[in-house]
Amino acid sequence: MLKIIISYLKFLYNSKNQHGVHSPFVFNMVTKCFYDKKQYPEYTILKNYRNSLLKNKNTIEVTDFGAGSKVFKSNKRQIAKIAKTAGISPKRAELLFRITNYFQPSTILEIGTSLGLATTALSLGNKTSKITSLEGCPNTLHQCQLQLQSRSFGTTFNNIECINTEFSSYLKNFQLPASNFQLIYFDGNHSKQATLHYFELLLPTITNETLWIFDDIHWSIEMEEAWKTIQQHPKVTVTIDTFQWGIVFFRVEQKKEHFVIRV
Repeated sequence: MLKIIISYLKFLYNSKNQHGVHSPFVFNMVTKCFYDKKQYPEYTILKNYRNSLLKNKNTIEVTDFGAGSKVFKSNKRQIAKIAKTAGISPKRAELLFRITNYFQPSTILEIGTSLGLATTALSLGNKTSKITSLEGCPNTLHQCQLQLQSRSFGTTFNNIECINTEFSSYLKNFQLPASNFQLIYFDGNHSKQATLHYFELLLPTITNETLWIFDDIHWSIEMEEAWKTIQQHPKVTVTIDTFQWGIVFFRVEQKKEHFVIRV
């Protein structure tokens, strides 16, 4: 906990808002997307989806292939508590919706479905997109699929394909260069080794329009090291640190530049 507090204080010291951004591309993203104050009707759907999970007191056995949990001491976990502590926050879900809505990616890969809180934000951001979402735990994914199939949210999530798989095995065996995912949301294994492994495996899919979002870049010292390695990669041009997320672009027309932005 102390480590995260220190990292956050450093983030606040170094961070800027739109007035400290001189790149037109990033300035437009910050002003028109990050700081977009419009109350989208999709926010209500996201809220109702979350509230439905928060009311679910059932317990499941979780298979954790990642870096583990700083909250849960047992693999038997209540669905409501998973949604409350391990899922994307309401504010971040709305931001993920806005990012997807702003860039309109037609193909999306999510590494780490969990209960689908982020998945639904991606889906609502562009309802015509094709989303592939990977989850290692079969019981967690089953609960997510039950939620996605519910008719009580006033919409359908027909553009999501959920796959129960171990991430590395799937990415190694998939025909990645032909996929060209326009947006990838990394939220599956918060360890340095796994994060950099996924990064290298997915590099053949990048195009000039590719957007990658890495969750929990300040979760540990190792994750901060992974983030620094990603920033320094020669194919990476623009990166944005929002503290919770590291956002990466590969736009060849942009000069290599790193931004720390308060969201």
